Parts: sequence; C-alpha cells; structure tokens
Amino acid sequence: MPPKAKFTKEEILEAALQLVRENGVDALTARALGDRLGSSARPIFTVFQSMDEVRQGVEAAAGRHYSGYVAAGLEQTGMPAFKGVGMQYINFARNEPKLFQLLFMTERARKPDVTEILPVIDDNYPQILSSVQNCYSLTREDSEWLYRHLWVYTHGIAVLCATGLCAFSAEEAGRMLTEVCTALLKEIMVPPVTKL
Repeated sequence: MPPKAKFTKEEILEAALQLVRENGVDALTARALGDRLGSSARPIFTVFQSMDEVRQGVEAAAGRHYSGYVAAGLEQTGMPAFKGVGMQYINFARNEPKLFQLLFMTERARKPDVTEILPVIDDNYPQILSSVQNCYSLTREDSEWLYRHLWVYTHGIAVLCATGLCAFSAEEAGRMLTEVCTALLKEIMVPPVTKL
C-alpha cells in the first residue's frame, strides 16, 4: 500500500508556484519545495512522480494566472480590446516578473518561427486574434500580421519590465503601443501599388 499523502497536489503546487513567483524557476528544487512546505522532500513524491511533473504543474498554474490578465485586457473599457491585452501583457511582466520569465522567456527545445510562435506560447491566441479582427475589421491574414508585429514590440517592453532593465509608466507604454499600432494599420491600408 502506497504511503498516505501528507499534502494534496494543490497544496504542493501552490507552494511551488509561490517559490517560483518569488525566486524564479531555478529555485524550484525538491529540497526548497520541501522547506517551503515545512517538510522533507519525500511527501512531494507521494503525489508527483518527478520534479519535472511539478514544474509542468507550476507552468500550467502560471498560465491560468496569465489568462486572467488576458481576460481583463479583453474586457477593459476605454480602449480597444487588443490594446487592453497588450497593456495587460506588460502588467503581467511588471507584476509577476518571475512567472512572466517562466512562461515567455524560457528557452524551448523546439524553436517555432515567427509566424507560428504565438499559438505555441499563448493558449489565449484565438481570443486575442478574434479581438484584432473585430476591432479593426481586418482579414484573418492581416490580423495575424498585425498581432505578430505588435506582439514583438509589446514583448520587448514586457521583457524590459520583467528584468528590471527599464521601467515604463502605463501612460508611456500605452502611448507607444498606440503609435506602433497606428503605423502598422497604415501599412495594411496603403494599396500595394504605392508601397515602396
């Protein structure tokens, strides 16, 4: 008969999430997690097969937390939904830098090219893409192009915030996103014949 679990899966994952939130994913070791729980590492392995499984659980929990930011961006009043998502992406990086780094700054075994990166890294991709199409009345192809370009720019701001390299006020970031989005929309609207 297997030993009775001292902690639930949820309790272990919550402790692991807090550990990563405070110290980054490299701090997530069996010993550190055991210490956080006030125990040895042994009870962790009555619930999980490995620390890789714990890490996957933490990534999923961090992803759900990030999805709350996306939902808030899509529902934000006073600005287009797509801009709201960009602002919330930056807020997530600012408020949860270690979780942002885990989700969006961790090297991946498979390196998707730029045209397929967003659906790979963000489960919220369909809702966000839909907000672009609805807000700007664009084709799917143009919406994907705009989303991709704005994500690269927004990601740059978010990384600067998450690493503490540079600080942006909400007003600054919002203005910058508007300027870039306006320029990209003009690019889409200019007939191909007149483009240089």
